[in-house]
Amino acid sequence: MGLLGILIGLGLLISFAFRGWSVLLLAPVGAFVTALFAREPALAHWTLTFMNSAAGFFAQFFPLFLLGALFGKLMEDSGSITAIADFMMRRLGKDHAILAVVVAGALITYGGVSLFVAFFVLGPMAQELFRSTGIPRRLMPAAIVLGTSTFTMSAFPGTPSIQNAIPMPFFGTTPFAAPGLGIVASVIMLCFGMWWLRRAAAVARRSGEGFGEGAPATPERLASDDRLRERATVGREFDPAEIAHGQHAEAAPSILVAILPLAVVVLVNLGMTLLILPALDLRFLADERWGGTSRSAVSGVWAVVTALAAAVATVVALNFRRLPTLRATMDAGANASVLPAVAVASLVGFGAVVAAMPAFAIVRDWVLGIGGGPLVSIAVATNTLAALTGSASGGLTIALDALGSTYLMRAQETGLDPALLHRVAVIGAGTLDSLPHNGAVVTLLAVCGSTHGESYRDIVVVGIIGAILALIAVIVLGTIFGSF
Repeated sequence: MGLLGILIGLGLLISFAFRGWSVLLLAPVGAFVTALFAREPALAHWTLTFMNSAAGFFAQFFPLFLLGALFGKLMEDSGSITAIADFMMRRLGKDHAILAVVVAGALITYGGVSLFVAFFVLGPMAQELFRSTGIPRRLMPAAIVLGTSTFTMSAFPGTPSIQNAIPMPFFGTTPFAAPGLGIVASVIMLCFGMWWLRRAAAVARRSGEGFGEGAPATPERLASDDRLRERATVGREFDPAEIAHGQHAEAAPSILVAILPLAVVVLVNLGMTLLILPALDLRFLADERWGGTSRSAVSGVWAVVTALAAAVATVVALNFRRLPTLRATMDAGANASVLPAVAVASLVGFGAVVAAMPAFAIVRDWVLGIGGGPLVSIAVATNTLAALTGSASGGLTIALDALGSTYLMRAQETGLDPALLHRVAVIGAGTLDSLPHNGAVVTLLAVCGSTHGESYRDIVVVGIIGAILALIAVIVLGTIFGSF
């Protein structure tokens, strides 16, 4: 009965979330049902197990949600993202339309801009380039996914994405965990995705297929779509309802002013990780006053938080007079972080209740018993949970909450570098999360004026198959050579 309860609770969560019901309601209901079937104290699990785990996630990662959303909104309203997109259009132009969209997306998201903010700039950019070159509209979502939701989310060293931050407290790693393997994975994702998109465009050109028709959704219409909003806030770290708030600058900044805050994110993150934090005396963290924690448990998150805070200060300083309603913009950015953070925290609370059930031992033993060692096991676990929840961050946290300490213990026993576990877990969570019910996928299709039937196959190839190939390569290379 306990295992049946886990399946029923998960089924309720998935089926109703796909219909647009709020995870804030579904996660505690699913947890309650799971506990009832297991004949466990349901109220205790809801108010203690569920809430303690959800609150722990929120306390640990909300600064990243807050600063990431705030930075993205400031970059949008200052015109900086538009300036970067326009620069890439001029530099690469019609001859390299697909590459221009991919590179612009990669630059923006690796610099710390929230995904949904990037969508609303990259969508019009891709439309203009693809229409002028006759590339089908149906390829726009896949091109944007390749640039924003693959290697810059899960593989490239130092990426400030929430997915890359989640394993750090579990494994004591940094944003630059396994940098060589991350670069290898990034190259595989980028090259495979570009090969497929160029091939698809060439086939369309030979068959006489043009840009096609379609009506992209406006930010205002998407912001008012409650069902899409509920899906989207679980899938990524920005509430689409806030995208239309604030006021856009009348004139975009120069490319140097636009790109400097992105450079600040990368450089401060690198400096904090490699130079500043290692030089500080953080022994005081072991005191009970600070929860008896350690440098390794907090330094990774501190590095990313500091980098994003420095970038926020930079974009405000450089664009103070260009931002017509600074307070409204900052309010919108801050508000945009709350619902995604609480939604993912609720998923984490549900996962904690599931992991506390006696029947979960069956699931745990099956996952840990998968052949190929801990790297294959953690890849399967994060893949599966990200697919079921439609959220890379939610699936990743649930997996590590339940099994992270076990994986770390096995790594220590076998001499496996925790950085390798970190990189495999993050790439694994960024594969099957892009199933049709993923909120980012649904939002992007609407932004591009496309449908699942038209564009989803290409999203699967560049966003899932390419990521799986990179994941396999990292596991094989990590098994043979270790972390590098």
